[in-house]
Amino acid sequence: CITGIIDAREQPQLDDGMVIEEGSIPGAFAALLPKTFAVASALIGKDTDSGVADMVQERGRELDSLVRGSYYGAVHNTQTFLVMTHDDAAGRLYLEEDRVRIAWPGVGQQPIFEKVNERLEQATRSLGGTYLKNPLSTKLTNHDLITVHPLGGCVMAESAESGVVNHKGQVFSGDAGTAVYEDLYVCDGSIIPRPLGVNPLLTISALSERCCVLLAMDRGWQINYDLPSAPLSPSEPLRTGIQFTETMCGHFSTKVKDDYERAEEQGIEDDSTFQFTLTIASRDLEHMLNDPQHPARMTGTVTAPALSADPLMVTEGEINLFVEDPDHVGTRHMRYRMKMSSEEGRVYYFSGFKVIHDDRGVDLWSDTTTLYITIYDGDSMKSPEMGKGILKIRPSDFMRQLTTMQVTNSESVKEYLAAKVRFGRLFGGVLFETYGGIFAGSNVFNPDTPPRKRRLLRAGVPQVYLFNTSDGVQLRLTRYQGGKKGPVILSHGLGVSSLIYSTDTIETNLVEYLFAHGFDVWLLDHRASIELPASADQFTADDIATKDYPAAVDKVRELTGAESVQIVAHCIGSTTLFMSLLDGLQGVRSAVSSQGSLHIVAPTATRIKCGLYLPSFMEALSIDSLTGYVDTNANWVNRLYDKCLKLYPIEDEERCRSLVCPRVAFMYGQLYEHDQLNTATHDAMHELFGIANISTFNHLAMLVRAGHLVNARGEDVYLPNLGRLAIPIAFIHGAENECFLPEGSRLTYQLLRETHDKSLYNRHVIPNYGHIDCIFGKNAARDVYPLILNHLAATAT
Repeated sequence: CITGIIDAREQPQLDDGMVIEEGSIPGAFAALLPKTFAVASALIGKDTDSGVADMVQERGRELDSLVRGSYYGAVHNTQTFLVMTHDDAAGRLYLEEDRVRIAWPGVGQQPIFEKVNERLEQATRSLGGTYLKNPLSTKLTNHDLITVHPLGGCVMAESAESGVVNHKGQVFSGDAGTAVYEDLYVCDGSIIPRPLGVNPLLTISALSERCCVLLAMDRGWQINYDLPSAPLSPSEPLRTGIQFTETMCGHFSTKVKDDYERAEEQGIEDDSTFQFTLTIASRDLEHMLNDPQHPARMTGTVTAPALSADPLMVTEGEINLFVEDPDHVGTRHMRYRMKMSSEEGRVYYFSGFKVIHDDRGVDLWSDTTTLYITIYDGDSMKSPEMGKGILKIRPSDFMRQLTTMQVTNSESVKEYLAAKVRFGRLFGGVLFETYGGIFAGSNVFNPDTPPRKRRLLRAGVPQVYLFNTSDGVQLRLTRYQGGKKGPVILSHGLGVSSLIYSTDTIETNLVEYLFAHGFDVWLLDHRASIELPASADQFTADDIATKDYPAAVDKVRELTGAESVQIVAHCIGSTTLFMSLLDGLQGVRSAVSSQGSLHIVAPTATRIKCGLYLPSFMEALSIDSLTGYVDTNANWVNRLYDKCLKLYPIEDEERCRSLVCPRVAFMYGQLYEHDQLNTATHDAMHELFGIANISTFNHLAMLVRAGHLVNARGEDVYLPNLGRLAIPIAFIHGAENECFLPEGSRLTYQLLRETHDKSLYNRHVIPNYGHIDCIFGKNAARDVYPLILNHLAATAT
């Protein structure tokens, strides 16, 4: 069978054209091939490359075939050439002793066959192979040829003087003239009057069908061309596709397997180069653009001396363009995967990725042209890892790549141009979203879209309890009873809710973590919770401290029968917990303070806002609240507010396309490191953040100006009661916290250790974390929760 073809028919002279085909040899001959080819190669073969090392490798492959058979070594890498071209059509068939004989003197010495040999040798040279002519076409055999497509013998002609049949396939009845035998037809390849230069199946079929049609017409017959079995299945319509060629080169090392940069350095030192040229193609542009994985196929070759002296062939190649990284906010990957096969028959697996992320500085070029690669010794990523490296696109190769883009199966110039524009938008749109900074478009929640799919929490069925404070405010407790340890109350901060502890956007939240360790977990939504109507009212931190905490602790003790509770409190939940304890709150045996303390040390920007009495200024403008929530239904005032916030000073590495993030940063300072969030959490920020009233902001500003806890009137009513904090307390603080600096918890930790038993207190500063990402960061269960658990476990009952 034919497995591939090189079409060289388009020549100035028709008779110089040819097609070169790759054929497959029947398996029945497999046992004969290694020895036959080895002998023929030694006698008449022409090696197209040279060198001692090359000769040793070739002999090794020949030996491999001789020992292990045709499916290994040299025979396994053999390409079988078949050629269809134009001879002089001067052969003659005749009968002798009742057998057909062929007389065609010198056919194998015609100039066209010399051109064929030159073409085949050229094709072999490009692969570094040994060219072996047909062993039966030598001087000893008078340059005999073999064909599987003999044509002619009863050729079609205008009269009997020049042929055997007429245009209808009817046989001429005499030696001259056009008279025919009316009922004698020839309808096979023998009627073709000249060489075709291509496989004759379609030509023979067309002529035979034409003869049948004319035969029927001459006799008045009707032929029913309808298929009796079933109608023809409609062919799959061709869809508009896109393709381009990419060349990347760099260095690769088999000595370093744990770090890409060090592997590249080792590869440079060892002069271990790695280069590929790949054609990236999608047969269905529409599908590729709409599929979030943006898939396309890859074919091509790889040159890597560390793997093979000769180019490796790429198979089963697949690339995914601009795939969102679920673990890193604002990050996309371009993923490359393919098998690579060497002439020796070894198979390797290639896995690579580009990281598209807007870091500090101008990194658009380096991101889109740097590929981190890993090579495996086998046909998948499950195979043993061989090494790593880094490839890059040279500017010259990139300019050449731009010229290789082609649109396939377009039906018009308009469709061709539209396809290029659409594909360009994929690249340009994603890159602008990533690197456009404040000029890029924003992501905003659309409340009219279907709700997102949520996962079930691994925490059993919750029980919800509503209760009132002494001033009549209704609060909420949600219980997840994982065991008898505790009970432990989880208290949130300002402008959020208890959802920060139970969000399903991370793999394991704090509720699930404590539940799994046998704790009776109680989520407290105090009056600052965005899930309660009370959050829209005006109140101060004193109200949470003196009214909410006493009511919540009493309710949990009442429902559980416990003498005391443990509390994990975050941000203002922690600040007000300390206020409540200093005010005389009873029934708390231990506490974990996340980002809160008795001392308030704020960043410069926050101190400036508080020093300028910005919350009071807003209150004077009748602005009674701020919110982190925004959606597509926002009015013009909110849209203008969001436009202005794009100019708010935020570190480059923390900028993103969310409208919630700059609102949160303006209200509180930078609350989280984007590197610590996964994409699902970042996309759900509108669920986590909401309204916060100006009265509470005024109180917080007073705390910042005072540098420690005071009441809403600025009076120092809390710190004089320091003796009431002689309970086990753990302080958790993010090292990158830009809301309340770690210095505040250090001062409080130091003061308490000077006042009470030092063993009651411990403090943990979490590297690379900010403020609230210590609660719902993607790796908080690994980096933060164990510290909380250890403290709670020590006083669990």
